[in-house]
Amino acid sequence: MYMILVTAGFTTGILGNMFIGLINCSDWVKNQKITFVNFILICLAVSRISSLLVVFTDAVILQVDPHAYHSYSLIQCSDILWVVTDQLSTWFATCLSIFYFLKIAHFSHPLFLWLKWRMRIVVVVFLVFSLFLLIFYFLLLETLPILREIHMIIESNLTLFPDTTKAIAVKSLIAFDLMYLVPFLVSLASLFLLFLSLVKHSRNLNLISTSFEDSRTKVHKKAMKMLLSFLILFMLHIFFMQLARWLFIFFPTSRSTNFVLITLIIFPLSHSFILILGNSKLRHTALRALQHAKSQLQEMILSFHRFSGIFTK
Repeated sequence: MYMILVTAGFTTGILGNMFIGLINCSDWVKNQKITFVNFILICLAVSRISSLLVVFTDAVILQVDPHAYHSYSLIQCSDILWVVTDQLSTWFATCLSIFYFLKIAHFSHPLFLWLKWRMRIVVVVFLVFSLFLLIFYFLLLETLPILREIHMIIESNLTLFPDTTKAIAVKSLIAFDLMYLVPFLVSLASLFLLFLSLVKHSRNLNLISTSFEDSRTKVHKKAMKMLLSFLILFMLHIFFMQLARWLFIFFPTSRSTNFVLITLIIFPLSHSFILILGNSKLRHTALRALQHAKSQLQEMILSFHRFSGIFTK
């Protein structure tokens, strides 16, 4: 049952992200140029696919051969891949939040206008800053040899950590949380400022006695729904990521980590489908693809019935 759930979530997530990547890449090839948001979506899709592959590989290894993680090099490699791929996915999703905010929100403040005109520079600066945070985390991890301590405990068949090791583990988990704090606060600020922009725009509409909802209001609400859904999924993802690391650090031999890994597929899976539904081009292409697949399936069923009818006569 465990492997069925993991495989189903992994396959669905891969298909959703591959769809986003392929559609945007085909537009890139067809138009011989790419928009900034499409480039972010391609990077996000690739990072999500990588993240899903790492989680799926870990889940399979833990299910097939739990003793494989007695190897320190495998523990270290898995941790690095896990952190890097998940961080990349988080950064590009946050870049998308920044893009929506700067593109849709409307303020007359000089700082906002300066940021809006230099949108690409803002995103690049955020990515560089996030990269420094990631490097700092790995440097800190080298000074806190928690992975080696876990390996020693597994090898010695111990069940309890010494107090000094527990303190080191808590520090490493706090450092891990700090990496997610920046993208979370940036996304939260983007959502809040979009809300303020919508309130300001609604007041302007009331002043001119407009009773209907204009296109800018609809765009604001649509972007806010996407950002809110991202934040909710992101908070759940951080919680389960932290839970998985707590279980792995303090109960390295426990099989409960396996089931927590299933929850880590939810974020890259769900958010990808939210992006597809929120993007009119991706949504219409997906609907056409589903309709085509449905008609092909119906034709296959009819052909099978005809073929089986020949033998029954």
